[in-house]
Amino acid sequence: MTDQWVTFGKAGAAAVVRLTGEIDLANAPAIGREIVRHTGRAGAVLIDLTAVSFLDSAGVRLLDSLVGDLDRNGTPIRLVVGESGPARMTLQLCAFRDDLLATNLRQAAEEVNR
Repeated sequence: MTDQWVTFGKAGAAAVVRLTGEIDLANAPAIGREIVRHTGRAGAVLIDLTAVSFLDSAGVRLLDSLVGDLDRNGTPIRLVVGESGPARMTLQLCAFRDDLLATNLRQAAEEVNR
């Protein structure tokens, strides 16, 4: 069921998570479980939010929780949010960690592989 909102890939040693559509209270918990299941042993995690059309507080909490868990494990993470768009706007309004936001997937992959 979550495959309509989340897909997975690789970029070198990094796991790539691509989210699409609306991320909200209705689907955030299931999406979170899938992300954890697919990225548990990744050397780095890149979450591409450029195709997200709506991100509510449940989506922000999901991202905050994932970042916290990955930070504690020493796993580099970047959120790909583009130059503008709903995900970037929402995360900036919530004062999300700016050092984790990347404009594109290439930039994000370069940053986690340094």
